[in-house]
Amino acid sequence: MKHLERILGELDRHPDHPFVQEARGGQLLAFPGSWLAERIRRARAFLSDAGVRPGDRVALLGTNSAGWVAADLAIIAHGAIVVPLYARSQPAEMAALLRDATPTLVLVESAEQAAALRQAGVDVPIHELAALEQAEDRGEEPPERDVESPVAILYTSGTSGEPKGVVLTGANLDFMLERTNRRLDGLMGREPGPDRVFHYLPFCFAGSWILLLASLGRRSVLTLNTDLSAIVEDLALAKPHYFQNVPVLLERMREGITRALARRPPTRALFRAAERAQQAEMRGETPRRRDFVARGTARAVLFPTVRRRLGPRLRALICGSAPLTSETQGFFDLIGIPVLQVYGLTETTAILTMDEPDRVVPGRVGRAVEGVEMRLGEHDEILARGPNVFGGYWNRPDATSASFTDGWFRTGDQGEVDAGGNWRVIGRIKNLIVPTSGHNVAPEPLEEAISARLPAAQQVVVIGDAKPWLAVLVTGSVRPEEVERALEEINVDLPHYRRVRGSLVIETPFTAEDGLLTANGKLRRAAIGERFRDSIDALYAQSAVSA
Repeated sequence: MKHLERILGELDRHPDHPFVQEARGGQLLAFPGSWLAERIRRARAFLSDAGVRPGDRVALLGTNSAGWVAADLAIIAHGAIVVPLYARSQPAEMAALLRDATPTLVLVESAEQAAALRQAGVDVPIHELAALEQAEDRGEEPPERDVESPVAILYTSGTSGEPKGVVLTGANLDFMLERTNRRLDGLMGREPGPDRVFHYLPFCFAGSWILLLASLGRRSVLTLNTDLSAIVEDLALAKPHYFQNVPVLLERMREGITRALARRPPTRALFRAAERAQQAEMRGETPRRRDFVARGTARAVLFPTVRRRLGPRLRALICGSAPLTSETQGFFDLIGIPVLQVYGLTETTAILTMDEPDRVVPGRVGRAVEGVEMRLGEHDEILARGPNVFGGYWNRPDATSASFTDGWFRTGDQGEVDAGGNWRVIGRIKNLIVPTSGHNVAPEPLEEAISARLPAAQQVVVIGDAKPWLAVLVTGSVRPEEVERALEEINVDLPHYRRVRGSLVIETPFTAEDGLLTANGKLRRAAIGERFRDSIDALYAQSAVSA
């Protein structure tokens, strides 16, 4: 496999280069190529002694660390199949995935994780990652491996049912890593020295894993956040050229920057005028002259300070996992930091489209990467085919068959594409709401519009399936009257069947721990509807009585 040979070769050729850094307690702990190469060989020896054979599954559970990276590469180099698990999942959920994957053994980060898995009924051998370092380095070369053989089983988030194991091959990875490198080359241009990359998203997710492998193969300096509460401090230590994000963090960054700029009247007035100019252009309008001038002034004297505080080397923010509001993407464009969106699924080796630095359109996710075909199917569902598309789900032939039509993978996403091939993702087909009027309504655009008017809202969920009209659930420190004003503003330009006519404010935000969000922050809509069924029924009943 080209990607594995490239990574192992880089480690051997550059033994002193800090391929990985861990940010811990305000300090950076570097792990050079020689350390990683040795730990990979030791881990391979451990796997061999434990009876792991090529084609066996090995589960890997832990937070991001240099040890996790070494174990991941060792499993692949040994010819086995890595099954990464999300460390913050409940033990019962992990046990269910392990029963499906049937691994030969499980590698965990801590004794506490091992005990929790055993308590949940996992009866395969469980070993701590530290044990891998004690094995003897026998200097063995990796065995030859068919590029079409499985390399990993990555489980989907299960937003619309049980998680499914996506089987990815060496060929899938070779193709997508080559395309990722091309796009990163375009972003970095002639920048001297290695890419500096900051990373906080769990490696068990496909997009995060692809960036890890790409960074190692590019001889980047990859700084790992090890404490989510210290992201801001760790970002200042890393001084990255780029880093990967999910929309929720960018929304919070936007809120923080806006609050900071609003503290002093001079900067507040200049910023708001600049923002008006930006928003007018995004609507296709000509900004007022004084707003246009203010934007130029802000870009010259105000926003450079903001950019330096975020990162003196920062070239772009990369965002995926879920749709990003066009307002937030436009905001970062305003202050001079492009947000490059990436769209894809685990089944497509994380990526189908990537924004190009000089062709970013807020609200769109870029063109299909070279070699990938995309088109619209029934109900404007995005269909795709190419060397990045997986071959099937682990142990689920029926689900595999249902995910393809005439050789095209069904993404389950509703989309549109402009004349230049730039794609927009509207929402999940399965999320379509059908009120009693019979119209099909995608909730995501409405949720985006409402969220843009409620910066303090944590989650916004539009409901109304089989109901006479649409309503919205809003979490966070938001007053009901603020929600009503937001609904009045968006309803003005909407047809009657898309107007949101009721609301319910829930103070406590949804979390993955309470089962209402997936591990990467996506809404579990069915679970939310069930959890708040009584309140939702009361909302519609009260409105019916008052009517």
